[in-house]
Order: sequence, then structure tokens, then C-alpha cells
Amino acid sequence: MSEFRSRMLALRKDGKAGLLPFVTAGDPSLAFTEKAMRAIDRPEVVGLEIGVPFSDPLADGPVIQRSSERALARGTTLRDTLDLIEKMRPKVSYPVLVMSYFNPMHVYGLERFVKRCASAGVDAVLPTDLPVEESAAFRKALGAGGIGSVFLAAPTSENDRIERIARASSAFLYYVSLTGVTGARTELPPGLLARLKEVRRLVSKPLAVGFGVSKGKHVKALAPHCDAVVVGSAIVRAIETGKNDRERLGALNALLDDLVRPLRKPVR
Repeated sequence: MSEFRSRMLALRKDGKAGLLPFVTAGDPSLAFTEKAMRAIDRPEVVGLEIGVPFSDPLADGPVIQRSSERALARGTTLRDTLDLIEKMRPKVSYPVLVMSYFNPMHVYGLERFVKRCASAGVDAVLPTDLPVEESAAFRKALGAGGIGSVFLAAPTSENDRIERIARASSAFLYYVSLTGVTGARTELPPGLLARLKEVRRLVSKPLAVGFGVSKGKHVKALAPHCDAVVVGSAIVRAIETGKNDRERLGALNALLDDLVRPLRKPVR
């Protein structure tokens, strides 16, 4: 069983939820990403999403787009990302999810990619732009390598498709809270909590919710309805605000303090 899945189910049993942060590998340097991975290692964190920088990140808003641009300007590649995970995996307590557009994985070579993920200690992979209907070979390869799969469901997804996506997601189902691209929002979308109750009735797999989450009050509202709350753009933006690594870590730690506070006690 995927470590993500086992951790999320354990949290559910205890009436809790976890935080699932996102960082872009190599933003603004691989050395800083190492520091960020250490800072993120907190009891309330259920795992980490590491984004592979890509030149055409269509699902991402301007904040994460800029992070990819900074990482690519430093020459960060998929290989560098996997090397970083291998280096850091024994030094952190959480599992790691690789989040990537399909193109870098295809160019790297699927069989080679899965083998490298396994040796690096990757727990699961989310192919951002790969439709679940076209994912059979990809999922088979991941499964053979002992790697979990994660797919995205959207607010526009019909109930039968959500069930199909959940069946294909061996680690957990990632529910996108809003239509459009990633990006921190000041308020959660109207109707989201009611929709999450419906999704919970449809699927028994662990459920993570992300896109638009930017502050502790959002985490507090979402946590009773899912097993993990994903925060990406707000974390990347906090890193972006610093002029040096000390300032970046300060901003990251301040945000993490706010995000994990609602998760320190049972949420349901």
C-alpha cells in the first residue's frame, strides 16, 4: 500500500487530516529546495508534492509558472528532481509525490522513469495532464515498480467520472477545488464543502483537496471533509518573497505555522 494511502487512512481513523505542501524543485535553487524540505517536515504534514519544472505549465497560475521559470533558468531537470528526492528521502519523515506534466516523463522514458522513482524513494506520481482514460499503460508501469498513482478530479467532473478517477488513483484522489489554474485565493469557492460531502459518499479512497488554499482558515474549513489539504501557490509565493534563503525560510515557516495550526487536534 502507498505510504500516502496508509497515512491518510490512519489520520481518518483518528478524526484528523494532514497538510500536503507543494514546492517546485530547484526554485530558486536545488540547495534551497533541500532547506524547504527540512522546514516542511512537521508532524501535521502527511507528505510533500515536488513539482518538476516545465516550460509550458498550462494548469498552473502565474505564481507556479514563475517558479518553473526560475528553476529552469538554473537548469533544473527531471533527473535533478529525482536525484534530490533520493538525497533527501532518508532525511525527512514524510513520503514524496512527484507532480509532473507528462512530457518530461515521456522524454525520460517511462520504464526508466519508474525504475528511477523506485530507487529514489518516490511514493507516488501525479501526471498532471494525462487523462485517466489514457493512463492504463502508465498506471501498469507504476504499479509494477511499486509506485502509487494519483489523478485529478475537477468540479466539472460528473459523479461517474469521479468514481473512475478514484479507481485509477492507487494512492489517493486529488480533488481540484475550483475551475481554472492554480493560485492562492482569499476565499474558498462557494458550494465547495457541500460538493466534498458528495465526493466523500462516492469514494472510499483517501481524498486530498487543493487549488486556491492559502491560509489556516481555509485548512480549518476543509479538513473535516478530506484527508489532506494541498497548499501550493501560497507556499511558492512565500518563497518568492524572500531576497535570500534566510528570508525565504522565514516566510515559509511563518506560513506553515498558520497552515498546520488547525490540524493539531481532531477535525471531526
